[in-house]
Amino acid sequence: MFKKILIANRGEIACRVMRTARRLGIATVAVYSEVDSGALHVREADEAIFIGGSASAESYLVREKIIDAVRQSGAEAVHPGYGFLSENASFAEALEAEGIVFIGPRKKAIAAMGDKIESKKLAAQAGVSTVPGYVGVLADDTEAVKVAGDIGYPVMIKASAGGGGKGMRVAYNEDEVKEGFRSAVNEAVSSFGDDRVFIEKFIEEPRHIEIQIIADTKGNTIYLGERECSIQRRHQKVVEEAPSPFLDPQTRKLMGEQSVLLSKAVEYCSAGTVEFIVDKNKNFYFLEMNTRLQVEHPVTECITGLDLVELMIRIAAGEELPLQQKDVSLDGWAIETRIYAEDPYRGFLPSTGRLVKYQQPENQKGVRIDSGVTEGSEISIFYDPMIAKLVTSGDSRKQAIDRMELALNSFKIRGVNHNIDFLSAVMTNPRFQQGEFNTGFIAEEFPTGFKGTQLSNEIKMSLYSIAVAFEFTKLTRNKTISGRVELPLRANFENTNYIYLSVFDEGVWINFKLEQTTEGFSVSNEKRTIRLDGTFNLVTKLFDGFVDGVQMIVQVEQEGGTCQVKYNGCELQLKLVPSRLAQLVDLMPVKQAPDMSRYLLSPMPGLLVSIAVSEGQSIKAGQELAVVEAMKMENVMKAEQDGIVSKVHANIGESLTVDQILIEFE
Repeated sequence: MFKKILIANRGEIACRVMRTARRLGIATVAVYSEVDSGALHVREADEAIFIGGSASAESYLVREKIIDAVRQSGAEAVHPGYGFLSENASFAEALEAEGIVFIGPRKKAIAAMGDKIESKKLAAQAGVSTVPGYVGVLADDTEAVKVAGDIGYPVMIKASAGGGGKGMRVAYNEDEVKEGFRSAVNEAVSSFGDDRVFIEKFIEEPRHIEIQIIADTKGNTIYLGERECSIQRRHQKVVEEAPSPFLDPQTRKLMGEQSVLLSKAVEYCSAGTVEFIVDKNKNFYFLEMNTRLQVEHPVTECITGLDLVELMIRIAAGEELPLQQKDVSLDGWAIETRIYAEDPYRGFLPSTGRLVKYQQPENQKGVRIDSGVTEGSEISIFYDPMIAKLVTSGDSRKQAIDRMELALNSFKIRGVNHNIDFLSAVMTNPRFQQGEFNTGFIAEEFPTGFKGTQLSNEIKMSLYSIAVAFEFTKLTRNKTISGRVELPLRANFENTNYIYLSVFDEGVWINFKLEQTTEGFSVSNEKRTIRLDGTFNLVTKLFDGFVDGVQMIVQVEQEGGTCQVKYNGCELQLKLVPSRLAQLVDLMPVKQAPDMSRYLLSPMPGLLVSIAVSEGQSIKAGQELAVVEAMKMENVMKAEQDGIVSKVHANIGESLTVDQILIEFE
């Protein structure tokens, strides 16, 4: 067994590998860029070595710097995690030349499967079902249009060296092929240093299901069941689960056996994933093979009881697999949600900044969190915006979903935008709960974008009651503060166990009377009395208890004169005042927001790649205006209506802030 390994990665996956290494008694070495100098993975490692500038092309993607760090540290092996150099055959080859063990597959398998064009050829030769398409490199957008027409729309444009949803575009016509080809090439060059792009038929109403395989160097290869990965945006997975609610045992077996055939054909060893597109009739087609550990590997670990990182390390050290296919059993259900720094209310645009508040769920059964951040960590523009992976497991799919709902409601992040509201909305969506979805789920369920969750009146009344009880709890606490001047308007609160408060929401005041009970509170208005049994934590600002016998975890906090209540993907902005003040609040002036309709604003922090218009130019609705790149994803901004450009306020190559003015119109 190794005595010391270097993790050639950052963030949560680096921390994840370190946890297993520490349990095995293996010392760990971290590498870090300039912006990551204070990162969690640096602090958790036994050693840490600086490798260059903040951009990945200056640090984590420079194999010479990684290898030099290995030499400095004396590490015997390198675990690449996922992304960066994890599927770079030349990196594995260079390590081998130095006598350093690569904790992953051999360079031959990486090269064969890392090229999506060649991998499809190999898959077909191995007897694996493949998607119809043009297995060749496209020279330009003209050839792309011709090939797409021959295959038949819709088509998928893909970077040959792509992964993680980058370098991928769906096109339904010639114009979309031209635009998609250009963006796919640019993203492929930026993310992978490889501009090769190909086209294949896009299968409509597909499910994305993958098979986890593990193979040792002795010729033993097994599959560890499947993962359902169909909840995606921008072709990047957001929610994963194991097993799939769609597959039957026979289809699972066929997919697993084909995955093993492909693995053996390329003499694969270590952990790997064979991804398939599955149509509504359970016909499955090879998509690609990821020759690395997947982001979503925890759900497989939860239902198999195996530690995939440990198996990878042991296999790299020359050990034989400790189990055979007959020993693999899938017990229970597990779901993973990816918590990203992004704004689901603005098309999932990336968000950057400092985590001024980071509070994970605590002491909740069946909850696992893989994260590489702490409170105070910086989410930069240079890397993937993942904050954490939240995993819940249970005896059934319903139990795993229920636990995920509670955990998401407990997760508190401030300082950057995040997608927890959206993830909560997915968990409570009837289609998701019934397992009736495909890769088009987000577009189908949120056709005009995510606007938040619509709550029933009954749930709203419960949340109003919780807000009232939270205010009562805060006032009770405040009375104990020495030297505090009591406001006359709240004098009636003294020496009583009840209070009258009014809640303002959606243009209506609702009056409540709150009384303390032995179990908690009784909150009533003219229509309903609600029983609250539970506790309010004024530090974490959480209510954790039961509302009329139903368990709820609700976030409640005040900002200025507003009470914010967050629950299941919905945020209520409430005014909460003593009842006799309610009428007076309506007389206060309201500040009007400035009119910004004449301006094109940057939707996110990022780099201005191009400006497609000039001052004085007439534009048409749908015309491209500018391209902003953030976290290696291009975002094309188009005109919403006809107009004339009055002034261009930003320059190509400029680093942008959120809502920075780019273009002004007449």
